[in-house]
Amino acid sequence: MHQLSRPRLADAPAIHELSAACDTAVLGHPDLTLDDIAGELAEPGFDLDRDSWLWHGPDGRLDGWAWARRPGDGEIVDVDVLVRPGVTGLAQRLWPLVLERAGRLAHDGGHAAAVVDVVVLRADHVKRETVRAYGFAPATSFHRMRVDFDRPVQAPEPPPGVTFHDGRDERVRREAHRVHQEGFADHFGHARVGYDLWYERRQAHATTDWGQLVLARIDGRPAAMVLGNDQFAADEGCGYVATLAVLPEFRGRGLGRLLLRTAIAADCARGRKGTILHVDANNTTPALGLYESEGMRAVLVADVWRSTV
Repeated sequence: MHQLSRPRLADAPAIHELSAACDTAVLGHPDLTLDDIAGELAEPGFDLDRDSWLWHGPDGRLDGWAWARRPGDGEIVDVDVLVRPGVTGLAQRLWPLVLERAGRLAHDGGHAAAVVDVVVLRADHVKRETVRAYGFAPATSFHRMRVDFDRPVQAPEPPPGVTFHDGRDERVRREAHRVHQEGFADHFGHARVGYDLWYERRQAHATTDWGQLVLARIDGRPAAMVLGNDQFAADEGCGYVATLAVLPEFRGRGLGRLLLRTAIAADCARGRKGTILHVDANNTTPALGLYESEGMRAVLVADVWRSTV
């Protein structure tokens, strides 16, 4: 008999095995680590009793995982449905649950409808047709960029008037949070969140290292930030630039390139093989061109499909 249940933190290994099976069928290798899954389950605001489902087959094997999550105060709800390769009919059972929950999350937040986003690997033709059948349409694409180190990388010197500040200081973190929120305000899918939730979500992940947060001030004023972590250290041997943001009033001064080079040099100094980041191909700033000019290349493409529920 099939069994539908709610996940618990102890289910992380089984969910990771399912995720690895799904990714391997498409990419030839897993794309998430056990720490990634554990961090997702532990994130503040993710209600395991209402926002997610597990589906076990008659033999007890986990064959499906589905979830809906509202990342901020707006109407955007992120969702996903994973079904073990070769298992039929299960997606049709899980997708209605996820979409109904997405609408409820938006309604509870005071919105008339949910803007629902799901990430689909460009190579996953089966999932692409499934989400299309549920009314989703392509909205944007994200490229995973990577640069590998074949020699030591020299950290750049900040120009006059620019100072760097370490994220292990709470004041620095709060200023970096503001730069992130304002710097990403017009970016696709950005969900505005307060500092406490922003901080707690990152604390839920074992890969977070606040020493990899650098805030740039110009004449004492917060202007830009870069936040790295260890998300790709265990499986790829690489550092990861999770967030790079520049306040609109300080753009055009080379701060993005300066902080990117700083993060890359720091990864090299840590003994990483390279640096990875993700970029929206339709970014309102010319970020893709910046990364390519620094020797980064696309190693994976995923599309965001969007619907209104």
